Amino acid sequence: MNSISEFMINKHLDKIDISDLKQLQSNAVSEGKTIEYKKLLPTNSYADRKEFLADISSFSNASGGDLIFGILEENGSPKSIDGLEIENVDEEIRKYENIIRDGIEPRIIFATRAVNVSGKKNIFIFRVNKSWVGPHRVIYEGHDKFYSRNSAGKYALDTNELKSAFNLSQTLTEQINKFKTERITQLISDNLPLPFYDGGKIVLHLIPLESFSPNYRIDLNPIINEPAKLKPIYASGWSYRINLEGVLSYSGGRNDKSHSYIQLYRNGIIEAVEGLMLSAEREKKYIPSVAYEIELIKSLREFLNLTKELGINMPIVIFLTLIGVNGYEMAVDRMRFWGDYYKIDKDILQLPETLIESYNTEPKDILRPMFDLVWNACGFKRSYNFDEAGNWTAK
Repeated sequence: MNSISEFMINKHLDKIDISDLKQLQSNAVSEGKTIEYKKLLPTNSYADRKEFLADISSFSNASGGDLIFGILEENGSPKSIDGLEIENVDEEIRKYENIIRDGIEPRIIFATRAVNVSGKKNIFIFRVNKSWVGPHRVIYEGHDKFYSRNSAGKYALDTNELKSAFNLSQTLTEQINKFKTERITQLISDNLPLPFYDGGKIVLHLIPLESFSPNYRIDLNPIINEPAKLKPIYASGWSYRINLEGVLSYSGGRNDKSHSYIQLYRNGIIEAVEGLMLSAEREKKYIPSVAYEIELIKSLREFLNLTKELGINMPIVIFLTLIGVNGYEMAVDRMRFWGDYYKIDKDILQLPETLIESYNTEPKDILRPMFDLVWNACGFKRSYNFDEAGNWTAK
C-alpha cells in the first residue's frame, strides 16, 4: 500500500502538473472525503478564515486529502480549471501556511503547491496528511471546534466521536512503545536475525505513525531491485536477503558474525543495529565521541531519504538506544576536558524519543538532544561536537 494512493491525485505533491488537474475535470472526479474544490482563496474575513481552517483540519482528522483553489465546481465536479492570478505566489503561500499553523491545534502536517495554468494564473493545492496525533481543533478568534470528513464533506465531531479520536491517539502511543520495548528486549537477549558481535550495541528505530494503520504495507520492490539503498550503519560493504519481516541488509565480519544490520519491515518501520563501534574486543570500553555521531547523522539522512522515496508519510518517531554500555566512557581529548568525567552506570540507555514532522528537518538537529544525553551519562554538560548554537563543529 503506497501512502499517496490515499489522495485522489495519486502523485507526490511536487510532481503534480496541469495535466493531472485537467484529468480531474475530464474524469469528473467529484468532491468527497479526500478532495474538495474552491474557486477563490479565502479572504481576510472571519467567516472565510474559519471555513478554511475547518476544511484543512477536517482532512487531518479523517483520511487526509487535497484542498484545491482555482477550480470552478458544479454539483461537486470540476467545471473549469481557471486558476487564480496572484502577483507574488510565494508570499501568498506563506500567508496561508501561517494561518494554518496559528489556527489549528495541535499543529498538523501539510504541504502547499502552486501549479501554473497560464501566465500569472495558478492553482493552489493544500495537501493535508492524515494525522496520527490528533484530533486537531480549530482555534481561531474564539472558534473552538473539531472537524472531520466523510463522503459528503466536513462535519463537526460530536462527543462520542471525539472520545474515540482521543482513545485512538492513546492506543497508537501504546502500540509504538510496546513495539520498541519488545524489540529492545529481544536485542538485549541477543535474539537477533543473524549472529552478531559481542559487546555494546547502538540501536536506531524509525517508526512511522502510519505503520500501525490496519493493513498498512509498503512496496518493497524498490529495495529488492536496488538493495544498495538499504545500507547498514558504519558499513562499507553489505549483503541482503528477503525475510518474513521484510528486507534485511547486513555487513559481515570475523567468524561469520555481523557487526551491523538494518531491517526494513513491511509496514515501513526501520531497525538499525551497529556493534563494531562498541565492540567488546576493544582493549578499553569507550564510545568514540566523534565517529559514532558522524555515522548516526549520515545513516539517519540515508534512512529518511529512503522512507521518503518509499512514500512513507510523516510523522516518524525516532528512538536511539545504547545496549550493553555499563562501564563505557566517552572517548575525548583529556587535555581539553580536564574536569571530572564518568563511566556509564547503566547497561541500557533508552533515550527519549523525537517526533519528526517534516522531511526538511536536519538529521543533526534530530539527534543532537539524544547525543547530549549520552554525554550527560558520561558526566559531560553536552555533546562538544556541536557549538552552543547547535552547529556541528567536530573535525
